[in-house]
Amino acid sequence: MLLLRIIGILAVIAIGAGVVTYLLTGDRRYLGIAGRIAKYALILALALFALLAFERLIVIF
Repeated sequence: MLLLRIIGILAVIAIGAGVVTYLLTGDRRYLGIAGRIAKYALILALALFALLAFERLIVIF
């Protein structure tokens, strides 16, 4: 769980850095990178939540 928290914090820092860099330079490439990181972080989080829910269902039955 500690590793997942570290990955989450790093993802938030990377997204924030991409947005700030976009605001400073005006280069949309950084905004796209931040969007891709956000998309993959969301997919990873949803997959982990689904796995945890599936684990709970298995324990019930």
